[in-house]
Amino acid sequence: MKSIVAIGAMLLASTSAIAAIHTVEAGPDAQERLQTALIEAEPGDTVQIGAGRFELTDGLSLDVDNVSVRGAGPDESILDFTNQVGSGEGLMVTSDDVVLHGFAIENTRGDGIKSKEANRIVYDNLRVEWTNGPDASNGAYGIYPVESTHVLVQNSRVIGASDAGIYVGQSQQIVVRHNMVTHNVAGIEIENSFFADVYENMATENTGGILVFDLPNLPQMGGHSVRVFNNLIQDNNTDNFAPEGNIVAGVPAGTGVMVMANRNVHVFENVIQDHGTSNVMLVAYTEEFDDPNYEPTIRDVVVRDNVQGRAGYAPDFEGGEQLAAAVGGTLPPVLWDGIGDNIIVNDQVPVLSLGLTSAGQALSEAQPSMAEIASEETPDAPEAVVLPASMEAALQ
Repeated sequence: MKSIVAIGAMLLASTSAIAAIHTVEAGPDAQERLQTALIEAEPGDTVQIGAGRFELTDGLSLDVDNVSVRGAGPDESILDFTNQVGSGEGLMVTSDDVVLHGFAIENTRGDGIKSKEANRIVYDNLRVEWTNGPDASNGAYGIYPVESTHVLVQNSRVIGASDAGIYVGQSQQIVVRHNMVTHNVAGIEIENSFFADVYENMATENTGGILVFDLPNLPQMGGHSVRVFNNLIQDNNTDNFAPEGNIVAGVPAGTGVMVMANRNVHVFENVIQDHGTSNVMLVAYTEEFDDPNYEPTIRDVVVRDNVQGRAGYAPDFEGGEQLAAAVGGTLPPVLWDGIGDNIIVNDQVPVLSLGLTSAGQALSEAQPSMAEIASEETPDAPEAVVLPASMEAALQ
């Protein structure tokens, strides 16, 4: 036994000796010194960003597995891309088992932090912000993991993204929790992804609070099994400032939760209130597509046990004002296009169906009526997402 203990101690000592901390302080040549540290880091190492403002003119990249990038805090270690040349992201990560913690990214021309094919990645206690407020010239995505398995985004703030503050795309096994997203077009967006838990976030003053989408012609389609619960989603009435052509440019201002072309999505136990168009919008994908494998409708969607406040007092879509007048002056809190299978709304609020019968049908053909789609038999929600213990341990 003594020999085993001794060997273990030697291994621990050896690992500790190998792992290194690369400290980078603010000041002249910060761009070169920080990028060099990211290149020279070995698996197990930490790149420590000092307090202060780092004036950067180009994007940074990390392509080494099992590296932590840590700052002194999201209001202390600030990577400032105001004078960035080109349109790239602030930080691009393409390696596994990476932890990003405790720093800010400001005013990138492109996305804030993007990770691609980066499995078991942790975004923790970060701030991504465009300091000039909502503007179409801001970068598209604040925190942007894509094509990954096991993603954790937590305790972070994103402000001013011209597409989505937190966007997780074409990924699976996802947890997004304890974040604050404000003044983005979409606060949080889960797109073309499987098995996602979005909980205990605050989404306010965006155009749309939390979106769950599936789009055609992408390598991963058929988004499903998403739980949106225990979030505060309110006052998402900022005018849509997405550049023309972006899919989110079609999101009406005043949208709380929007589920589009997805399956097995459960929205429950949230507070959703003060949305000019709709607290919850359930719709099919309406654009033309040529992908035979794409399913544009929603299926197996459950909305239950949410606390819903006022909504529908300023609908932001063509014909919305007239529609509201026809149903008493305001739209009901839940708006459904009428398309899809097994749609259940058990909140104690009215649901307006537009009475459409096929995806892409013109709104001028709507046959609106109040919908009775409550059910005593509520299907079980998707199972909770369980991330590898190594991801939680990496934050200790």
